Amino acid sequence: MSSAHDRCLSAEELESLRLQDERIVPKFKQERLEAEAKKNWDLFYKRNTTKFFRDRHWTTREFEDLSDMKLSGKQLTILEVGCGVGNFMFPLLEEAPDVFFYACDFSSRAIQFVQENPHYNPERCLAFCCDLTKDELKNTIVSESVDLVSVIFVLSAIHPDKMLSVLQNIYSVLRKGGSVLFRDYGLNDHAMIRFSAGSKLMDRFYVRQDNTRAYYFSIEKVAELFAAAGFLAAKTEYIFRETINRKEGLTVPRVFVQGKFVKTDIGL
Repeated sequence: MSSAHDRCLSAEELESLRLQDERIVPKFKQERLEAEAKKNWDLFYKRNTTKFFRDRHWTTREFEDLSDMKLSGKQLTILEVGCGVGNFMFPLLEEAPDVFFYACDFSSRAIQFVQENPHYNPERCLAFCCDLTKDELKNTIVSESVDLVSVIFVLSAIHPDKMLSVLQNIYSVLRKGGSVLFRDYGLNDHAMIRFSAGSKLMDRFYVRQDNTRAYYFSIEKVAELFAAAGFLAAKTEYIFRETINRKEGLTVPRVFVQGKFVKTDIGL
């Protein structure tokens, strides 16, 4: 189910959010988490290798542009930022033979797993390590040459102060008329409510037990960021799902924000 409105919370959930504010992560620890962000993601992939995330076959169902791409037969160039171990790229390479992929990630260990995948073909894809907050994509990709960019569960891991610069970086390699497909964690998601005191960094921004971080977006925040980077919003909405936690015997509400943003001729 999709909606333009966020999820209403119960009294118990509101109390959980209130308790989070009783103990905010101290500034010195926040600074260390920022400085060690790459190390923490490398450790994440060292522990989980290629087994944590499933292949994202759902993307062609959720994003019309991807399903249309499979049928078009056109030569297209796609950039996936925050590619992880290739769960988005490899299924699409198999389904769309006329696509060339650029795939980048913060973690050098993740990129190593992509390049070691038996389906990795240098004639059809290029995976490279990139810190989107400071490394210019133009150093690897020709300016305004990419048709489509996927930003799926990526921006939430980046400090809010650096999100705009990441989108501006993406803007530089996307052609005029090209699109960004966005999906990430949404405001009032169950995972956000479950954080305990001592996990909150700032409003809607949290640290997990493995020291990776997550931000939970409102559709207004997403629209504001993309507009500031020069994009036109074609669609922005909340996506509501229910996930069954069999271990705890619970059905939990998940909230995501999904959108499509276009680079227009007007620009910044």
